[in-house]
Amino acid sequence: MNNITNAQNPFFGQYQTPHATVPFDRIKTEHYEPAILEGIKQQNAEIDAIILNPEKANFNNTIEAFEESGELLDRVVSVFGNMLSAETNDDLQELAQKIMPLLSEHSNNITLNEKLFARVKEVYDQKETLQLTQEQSQLLENAYNSFVRHGANLEGEAREEYRKLTTELSKLTLDFSENNLKETNSYQMLLTKKESLAGLPEIIVEAAAETAKSEGKEGWAFTLHAPSYVPFMTYADNRDLRHRLYMAYNTKCTHDNEFNNIDIVKKIANTRMKIAQLLGYKDYAEYTLKRRMAENSRAVYKLLNQLLEAYTPTAEAEYKDVQELARLEQGNDFIIMPWDWSYYSNKLKDKKFNINEEMLRPYFELEQVKKGVFGLAEKLYGITFRKNTEIPVYHKEVEAYEVFDKDGQFLAILYTDFHPRLGKRAGAWMTSYKEQWIDKKTGENSRPHISVVMNFTKPTENKPALLTFNEVETFLHEFGHSLHGMFANSTYKSLSGTNVYWDFVELPSQIMENFAIEKDFLNTFARHYQTGEVLPDELIQRLVDASNFNVAYACLRQISFGLLDMAWYTRNVPFEGDVKVYEQEAWKKAQILPVVKETCMSTQFSHIFAGGYSAGYYSYKWAEVLDADAFSLFKQKGIFNQDVAESFRNNILSKGGTEHPMVLYKRFRGQEPTIDALLIRNRIKN
Repeated sequence: MNNITNAQNPFFGQYQTPHATVPFDRIKTEHYEPAILEGIKQQNAEIDAIILNPEKANFNNTIEAFEESGELLDRVVSVFGNMLSAETNDDLQELAQKIMPLLSEHSNNITLNEKLFARVKEVYDQKETLQLTQEQSQLLENAYNSFVRHGANLEGEAREEYRKLTTELSKLTLDFSENNLKETNSYQMLLTKKESLAGLPEIIVEAAAETAKSEGKEGWAFTLHAPSYVPFMTYADNRDLRHRLYMAYNTKCTHDNEFNNIDIVKKIANTRMKIAQLLGYKDYAEYTLKRRMAENSRAVYKLLNQLLEAYTPTAEAEYKDVQELARLEQGNDFIIMPWDWSYYSNKLKDKKFNINEEMLRPYFELEQVKKGVFGLAEKLYGITFRKNTEIPVYHKEVEAYEVFDKDGQFLAILYTDFHPRLGKRAGAWMTSYKEQWIDKKTGENSRPHISVVMNFTKPTENKPALLTFNEVETFLHEFGHSLHGMFANSTYKSLSGTNVYWDFVELPSQIMENFAIEKDFLNTFARHYQTGEVLPDELIQRLVDASNFNVAYACLRQISFGLLDMAWYTRNVPFEGDVKVYEQEAWKKAQILPVVKETCMSTQFSHIFAGGYSAGYYSYKWAEVLDADAFSLFKQKGIFNQDVAESFRNNILSKGGTEHPMVLYKRFRGQEPTIDALLIRNRIKN
């Protein structure tokens, strides 16, 4: 056991921390492997106990017993998996290469266990006569379907093939993520001439100087992390440098080096296709969508094509407007290329609405934004947040909060982690270290430990962390996911919180983004970090007026990602072609800007190749239809209306995956959603 005794390993035994939170301050890399091996051993013993139980299989001794198995393993793997995303290093990644195949094998050993499945099926076959509650019925349904969808009905060679393919897939997705992170971290554009910085805001120049200085370099260093990349592409006057940085970002993991993901993309797509076909589906999308609100590829394409038809004319007009502005500056032959889009779009937005991200940034100091977002939850739901420095964290920048319900009862732990680091992958996400469930022996409601992780603008030597408006929206988005986790109130942890259909999971997050342009919300926190002046009404009005600026272009961009995702996962023959050519063909009808043949999205598209969005990227647009429809009720009754908020909490946020999402949605809204509310919000339709 790597010379570590159980007594020394913090994963063994109860955590002696506030609310039994993860003792990050005591966990070392060498603690993971022995704890995972012990967790596997314990769960195997628990599975054996279910199988060897001489009593006839029933809901309690089989389905509930299976749900409760693997407690130690879950505890360790949640920390291990989250650290691989939020605070990784070479040692952890090396360990992951060893551990992930073991976990894949263990998972297969469970779902392909014929005796265990026989007991699960025995209970499932009696489901009509068992008089189960809604939650029990859902748990049984999920358990049975999970076994079937993970190969339980396969026999002989097919079972062994399934084992081989799933193990390969876990290794491939891990390699994909590691390559993406390492390639992102390895690039830096170092500028040494002051004139190269023309157009860039002072805060961005300061941050670039600090990045260079931290590595003992003279000048200004720009990276592929969002707080550096996005402002450079938006403000830098030097077109050649914009081009250089754009190409670095958009050719990630395509170069002739150890971080190349081209073959891995093919292998992941082909492996997923083979797994789906082995299980009796024609392609991976059919397999995935069986457990989604959309149900099938036809419904996904229907949505994407409806949006494409509705938004394309406006998107083309938006492109023309940006092109015209650029030609006024550069001459009639000038063609807007992708590295010009953010730059000239920003100029046009400024010209039309006299507003840009840098104008707003001084009003969005991170500490104030936190107060605003937490305060919004307090206004809507009556919950409060109390920072607790006694709770261990995994990095000095991370903060831990105790969250209390409106009646003063403890509700959840919330960790916040805001800024980019070398050990953190790009993007923003919500996750959990502990799900919520109700202990059936004691009746205790065991509350969740939730985390939101982002990559926002860092403070500099002279300025606090000042966020862009886009970062404020991202905060609201991830915070919406965290509310879904924190309000969880299910009997079983596998049905708790965000354990819902993937095309429903974005509703609680995206509905929160709507508040970003609401004056009554902005007035609660948006103050100039130096003067304390509130965000002026006229600036708020300009923000509202500009809220649909280039909205159709943004919609087509999301549709293009959805089309690319579906192109990879509706394949029913192995892919051996050119990844870049295939990608360009897949999304061409949603492309507005000229195509740059050397670029490639697929090789860095973690959502669909290493995340949970394979055959599911359409979920963002699906949920946007839901969130526009749902928020229209807040607009009708008042954005802080506590009755509407309470209904949203009780019917959606607290219910997790205990019922079909459309049942939950209709209970809240009183009707099925249509795309009309979204078209009206985006002013595509009156």
